[in-house]
Amino acid sequence: MSARLPASAPVTLLVIAKDPVPGRVKTRLTPPYTPREAAALAEAALADTLHTVLRIPARRRVLVLDVPGDNGISDVPDRVPGPWLPPGFDLVSQGSGGLDERIATAFAHCDRGPALLVGMDTPQLTADLVATVGRDGHDAWLGPAADGGFWALGLADPSRAATLVRGVPMSTDRTGAIQRRRLVEAGLSVGDLPVLRDVDTAADAAEVAACCPPGSRFAAALNSLAGAGR
Repeated sequence: MSARLPASAPVTLLVIAKDPVPGRVKTRLTPPYTPREAAALAEAALADTLHTVLRIPARRRVLVLDVPGDNGISDVPDRVPGPWLPPGFDLVSQGSGGLDERIATAFAHCDRGPALLVGMDTPQLTADLVATVGRDGHDAWLGPAADGGFWALGLADPSRAATLVRGVPMSTDRTGAIQRRRLVEAGLSVGDLPVLRDVDTAADAAEVAACCPPGSRFAAALNSLAGAGR
């Protein structure tokens, strides 16, 4: 068994996300929203997520970004990301391959100690929802999504991510269950995080916005579109 830091060690926080470019993100929101409106909602969700991650104690925060023209190298292309990116994040490329490969690649950017990966589709995320990660003695943590996927994956030993994640079928209604079974079959104790709903469809967006904390950029963006007649 590989050595790891005590369970109380601060986590490395990873946010895996797409650059919020019209036509590349939240395509299931179109219709009723236009590609530009869907991208604005995606940007707001990403900004909410990043600012929440800033409020979580961490040894390091990393944005693992998929951008147009990404050629799979370790760094993103030389350009300034949008205003949605606050200071305090290292910026790395997702690389190539399916989502399972890209998640494994994300964890490869971690040092020793626990790491938690979250996506950009749950702007209702609050710091208290992941407060146990890295602190409760579990070997892994999984946040199930209402659609059967997962919104968060934590590993006490992120060097094991390649064998624990690669090959898990993504974007199915069994992805979360299969990923959890993979962790258990590897002999890991798994801490279960709350079930959250991803923003995929317009119905999802409305339900998630209603759950967002005060000051949510995502809820404000959705309300502004509703006010414009959407």
